[in-house]
Amino acid sequence: MNNIHQPAAEPAGARRLLAFDTSTSSLAVAVMEGGTLLAEHHLHAERNHSAVLISAIQEALDKASIHKSMLDGIAVGVGPGSYTGARIAVTTAKTLAWALKLPVYGMSSLEALALGGWARAAGQTVAALGASAASCGGRPAADASQDAAEELVSGDWIVPLMDGRRGQVYTALFTAKPDRMPERLASDGIRLMAGWMSELAGRLEAAAPVERPARIWIVGETETGKVQHHAEVAREVLGPHAGETLRVFPYELEGSWVGLAGLRRSLLGDSDQLHTLEPNYTQLAEAEAKRLGKG
Repeated sequence: MNNIHQPAAEPAGARRLLAFDTSTSSLAVAVMEGGTLLAEHHLHAERNHSAVLISAIQEALDKASIHKSMLDGIAVGVGPGSYTGARIAVTTAKTLAWALKLPVYGMSSLEALALGGWARAAGQTVAALGASAASCGGRPAADASQDAAEELVSGDWIVPLMDGRRGQVYTALFTAKPDRMPERLASDGIRLMAGWMSELAGRLEAAAPVERPARIWIVGETETGKVQHHAEVAREVLGPHAGETLRVFPYELEGSWVGLAGLRRSLLGDSDQLHTLEPNYTQLAEAEAKRLGKG
């Protein structure tokens, strides 16, 4: 799937960025210029990312009419997710960055999944969110001013999910409001789904009325095939506490949202050391691993 979006005006400080992620079964590639999506390539290529990633990158560059020499940086999803997939993406990013002498920006694949799932479910656009990311120079909104932090109160909660097998999920927690990039509330990790939903239920019950989210989005690998039980667990454990605010939205990662997540990291100007950038091989917390072993 390939889309081209044209915003009303190009944000100041625009830079051309190649972004891609192969940590899920979805191969996602995008070419960005500032907050503008020039081209993207998205396909379902489970267990075959290594064979098609380079051609997918070239196709996206061709559609954007961008030569590799015109790029200003490379953003790559480092996981968590598929060990092999994350390793393929990081290795490719490092190779391209070294050959082209470009900065490389490692980013959370769960952040991109949360952004894309929420945007698709809540009707957010690449243009609006791209302008938001560019306007604050990549800074999280809550760091820009106290007013921005207050605006995040009562925003949506976004819970991205990637199946981790045996009742586990790669997941995190974000909050967002319309036309604003999501901000992180909980770190990436692999957690037992039932325990994670209980933790969120407790967090929800403890929140003051003004702090409760307008909606809770469970996005990503939720209701397809072998991971259908994740949606059921969410409804059974979190549902009684969330009521009608709970929404489940199956979603496969797309290049446009990988690009926007990468744009924010690149605008921070905090690039990774090329030779030390590694995939995020998130492991199950020790206490949960012991509990799972006893089960």
